[in-house]
Amino acid sequence: MEIMDTSPYLSLFSALSYGIASMAMVFINKAVIMQYAHSMTLLTVQQLATALLIHFGRVMGYTRARGLNAETAKKLFPVSLFYNANVGFALASLKGVNIPMYIAIKRLTPLAVLVAGFFTGKAKPTTQVTLSVILTATGVLIAALGDFSFDLFGYSLAFISVFFQTMYLVLVEKSGAEDGLSSIEIMFYNSFLSLPFLLFLIIATGEFPNSLSILFEKSSSISFLAILILSLVMGIVLNYTMFLCTIVNSALTTTIVGVLKGVGSTTLGFVMLGGVEVHALNVTGLVVNTAGGVWYSFAKYQQKKSKLPKIIESHRK
Repeated sequence: MEIMDTSPYLSLFSALSYGIASMAMVFINKAVIMQYAHSMTLLTVQQLATALLIHFGRVMGYTRARGLNAETAKKLFPVSLFYNANVGFALASLKGVNIPMYIAIKRLTPLAVLVAGFFTGKAKPTTQVTLSVILTATGVLIAALGDFSFDLFGYSLAFISVFFQTMYLVLVEKSGAEDGLSSIEIMFYNSFLSLPFLLFLIIATGEFPNSLSILFEKSSSISFLAILILSLVMGIVLNYTMFLCTIVNSALTTTIVGVLKGVGSTTLGFVMLGGVEVHALNVTGLVVNTAGGVWYSFAKYQQKKSKLPKIIESHRK
């Protein structure tokens, strides 16, 4: 873990990889959901594919990830629970929320991380960080007022997703640091522990087995099959880069990367996949939200930069 923490190249690579994968995944999931509405079944298939790939990779010697351990599984169960709740609510919200607004709402994650940090005894945020977070939240409110396609249910699901995302990011950071787990190991435990919960959910909600038969039926279409396979592959890539970024850097860095990639996603969201009616209030709110996100990222960078000389000085002593 120490090598990972002191490598600037790995830190940069993990952050960039997560940003690219995260931006791509929003559009891929939206494309799949537009053709296949059973989001929980999709998530179950994604988690099953991840667990099987890592398991066979370990058996064949392609990865040095350790096997299952009951004690570790018990510790990581909350991570899996919050992760699946986040993705489940996020996927469901994409049915009623357009991509620019979805990204704007997800930019509230740093606010939630700061609040969580306050309750867990972390240091008080700087004035710049606080103001930038307020600006980000104000942008969401303005944009929502100008959103012609406003869907209260979809918005509610997206806000709930923000809460769960915050919880699992904080837990992943803690688990990786305390237990010395690699990103692949956390990803494997997360996928493995998710399956019983997700299987129960799709059966209890009545999605299964109808959703599975629809999935097989739609898979006869080459275009849908291509998007589905891409979704499965990118789901694995996204999980890996997200856990890697959180362990190598921090939960806060992961949310900052999420904010920055949202700038590009918001712009692309207006011209891809549809579902966006442009209104002055909506555009103004998204601009304010994006400005708040960029300001927040800059403030955190400045804060980290100012701490670096102190850390170096303390090591010299």
